[in-house]
Amino acid sequence: MSRYTITTIQPDHFAALEELQRVAYPTLGEQELMRVEHFASQYAVFAEGQIVVLDGERVIGQGSGFFTDFDFEDHAHTFAEICDNFYFRTHDPDGDYYYGADISVHPEYRGRGIGKMIYKARKNVVRRYNRRGIVAGGVLPGYARYKQRMAVDEYVRRVVTGELKDPTLTFQLKQGFVVRGLLQNYLEDSASDNWATLILWENPDFDRILR
Repeated sequence: MSRYTITTIQPDHFAALEELQRVAYPTLGEQELMRVEHFASQYAVFAEGQIVVLDGERVIGQGSGFFTDFDFEDHAHTFAEICDNFYFRTHDPDGDYYYGADISVHPEYRGRGIGKMIYKARKNVVRRYNRRGIVAGGVLPGYARYKQRMAVDEYVRRVVTGELKDPTLTFQLKQGFVVRGLLQNYLEDSASDNWATLILWENPDFDRILR
């Protein structure tokens, strides 16, 4: 039995979640980090979609998101745009997709299956609400080592084929996601030169009739 607890966001988590952002994403610009007021809005808008992982009472991981209709033919967007500057007021209760806004795991707890727990919880939200799947923008922390040698599309292609490994994308591929495109200037991240992947997980249990 896991020592960790999966729950949904509560007001007493807000301050710890803000601190988790800072330790989990040291290369992100200050304006790209969520703060207490953002978590309060996310809680008010769609608490069921905001996942928190606890070790006892300590917040060690989180996954946030909201429902939206997504146009894969016109997919260009920034993180701030689609997330309403992190307040999630773009949440559409009838949206076909869960947009995976953020996953954060405390550095002390990485490699312990916390990320898998969060992705499983997200998939359960999608199944419970009978949505088509999960779409997200994925940062590319491993690109920092290669950006002087290859373009980002070449890097992503090599990660997808297994020739290279990226701490984030490789993990996402193992969770059943596929790459549907690239997002330029997705967020301010020095490691990835502001690039992100557009990834998709399709819900195998989606019922068109019930939807």
